[in-house]
Amino acid sequence: MTGLRNTSCEEKSECEQAIRSLARDRLDTLPEGARENPSWSAFKTWLGEKHYSHYLNFRSVAGPDYDAKTWFDDALAQNWRR
Repeated sequence: MTGLRNTSCEEKSECEQAIRSLARDRLDTLPEGARENPSWSAFKTWLGEKHYSHYLNFRSVAGPDYDAKTWFDDALAQNWRR
């Protein structure tokens, strides 16, 4: 992942950009069957394994997990799941 740092997120917008980009990057690495219905929980686990979980730490009225899942679904055209 080029351009992303392994440090804390300073702005919510920076975290949003990173989550959307990482979601698309992760989708490209999934086996064909898993691409049809990518899992938010598997993505969150992957973020932790790759030391990107700091992108889930930002201020949010709805909560960082809710916002990040929304960005994940939006980036992967899964809003129909909501």
